[in-house]
Amino acid sequence: MTAEDYKRVWAECLDVIKDTLGPENRRAFDTWFLPIVPLQLDGSTLIVQVPSQFFYEYLEEHYIDLLRRVIRMQLGPAGMLRYNVVMDQSIRTSPIVTTLPSQSRQSTRNPLMDMPLSSGGDNQREIPNPFVIPGLNKQRVVSQLSPNFTLENFVEGDCNRLARSAGYAVAEKPGITSFNPLLLHSNVGLGKTHLANAIGVKTKELHPDKTVLYVSSEQFMQQYAEAGRSGNTNDFIHFYELIDVLIIDDIQFWSGKGPKTQEAFFHIFNYLHQHNCQIIITSDKAPGELQGLEPRLLSRLKWGLSADLQAPDVETRKAILRQKLQNDGIEMSDDVIEYIAYNINTNVRELEGALISLIAQSSLNRKQITLELTKQMIDKYVQSSVREVTIDYIQKVVCDYLDLPVEAIQNTSRKREIVQARQLSMYFAKKITKSSLAVIGMQCGNKDHATVLHACKTIENLRQTDRYMRNMVEELEKKLSE
Repeated sequence: MTAEDYKRVWAECLDVIKDTLGPENRRAFDTWFLPIVPLQLDGSTLIVQVPSQFFYEYLEEHYIDLLRRVIRMQLGPAGMLRYNVVMDQSIRTSPIVTTLPSQSRQSTRNPLMDMPLSSGGDNQREIPNPFVIPGLNKQRVVSQLSPNFTLENFVEGDCNRLARSAGYAVAEKPGITSFNPLLLHSNVGLGKTHLANAIGVKTKELHPDKTVLYVSSEQFMQQYAEAGRSGNTNDFIHFYELIDVLIIDDIQFWSGKGPKTQEAFFHIFNYLHQHNCQIIITSDKAPGELQGLEPRLLSRLKWGLSADLQAPDVETRKAILRQKLQNDGIEMSDDVIEYIAYNINTNVRELEGALISLIAQSSLNRKQITLELTKQMIDKYVQSSVREVTIDYIQKVVCDYLDLPVEAIQNTSRKREIVQARQLSMYFAKKITKSSLAVIGMQCGNKDHATVLHACKTIENLRQTDRYMRNMVEELEKKLSE
C-alpha cells in the first residue's frame, strides 16, 4: 500500500462509519467525521487532522470503538491513527485514541477579543465568532462587561466579604489560585452579577493581555443551538477555548434542559481548567442544591470555591445607599438613609429601587426630601408586600423608644437601661422573627441561646407584674406592627 492511498483509505472508512451510524445519525456523521481531514499514510498508521482538542476528546469518548473497528478493517490489526490537532499544532501517535497530553495554547491570538481569532496550523482561517449576527455589520466582540460594575463600587460587608475577597484574588491571579472555578451564588438582587462583572473589569485592568468574556447562560445556549443548526459546533467550541477568563452568569437556567449545551460546556470547562484559564460562574443556588445539571458538570463546579452572598445587614444597606448617593452627587440626611435601610431589607435591587423612586418623587413634585416624605413614599413602596421585621429593625425601634444609640446593645455594658434594651430586643426577636436563638443572641451583643431564653423569661415576668413594663411592651408592639 503506497502513501498516496491515504485518501482512499479514509474514504472507505467514512463509508463504513456512515453505514454503521445510519440515516438517523446523519447529523452526527456530518458534525464529527466529515471535518476530519486525512493527511498521510505511514505504513499502517493513518495521519488525520482534527480541528480542536474538544473534537478529539469527543471522538475518544463517543466513537472510539467504531474508529477502532473501521481502522483495523482497512489497515489490519496493527492499524493506528495519528492525530494533528490544528489549534495546538501538536501531533501524537496512538493506537486508536489514547489521551493526548496537555498542549500549549496558541500565543498569537488577540488578547482583547476585538480582532478576529484564528486557528493555528499551516492553513490559518478566521474562526466564526458566535457574537456576530450574520447579515449585520461585523462588529467585533468585546468582553461584554459593564464598566459601571466594579469592585470599587461593590460595597463590602459581612454578607459578602468572602466572595469579594476571593474575587479580588482571582482578578490578581486569574487561573492560578485554588478558586477555579469560582462559583458565586445567592438569591436574586444580592449582587452576584455585579461581583462577577467587577472581577472581569479588575482582571482586564490588571492584565490587559488577558481575554475576558462575560456571557449569560441563555446567550451561551442560544449560540450553541445556532452553531448546531449552521454546522459550526466545532468552531463554537474552539472559540470558547480561546478565552482566558470566562464568566457564565445564571447557570441555573440550564437545569433540566440543554443537555447538549451542558456537554459542550463540560468540554470547554475541562480545556480551560487544564490550561490554567479562569472560570467564574454565578447561580441562584449552591452546587449541592442545583437540580437538573449533568452530574459530571456538577462535580466540576465543586472543584474550586463556592462563595455565597447573603442579604446585607442594616449597616451594609446604609453604606450601599450612601455610596449610591455619592455617585449621583446627591445629599441626604442620615435619618432618611436610616429609615430606608431599616424598612427595605429584602435585597440590594429593591433598596436601590426605593432610593431612585424617592429621588424621582422629590424631583417631579419639587419637594425637599424629608423624613416625612420618605415615610410616605417608603410605606407605599412596600405596602404591596408583607414587611419582614428583622432583628436590626427591632433593635432600632427599641433603642429609639428608650433614647439610646443602637450600638449600645452590642457592647458589654451592664447599665440597667442598656440591659433592658438588649432584653427587649431579644424578647421581640424571638416573638416576631423566625430567627433561631443562636442568631438572636449573636446579633444582640454576641450572647448565647441561654441568655436569650433568660431575657425572654425576664421580660414576660415583668410584663405580667409591672405596669410600666406592660405599657412599654404594648407601645413597642404597636410601633413594630406599623
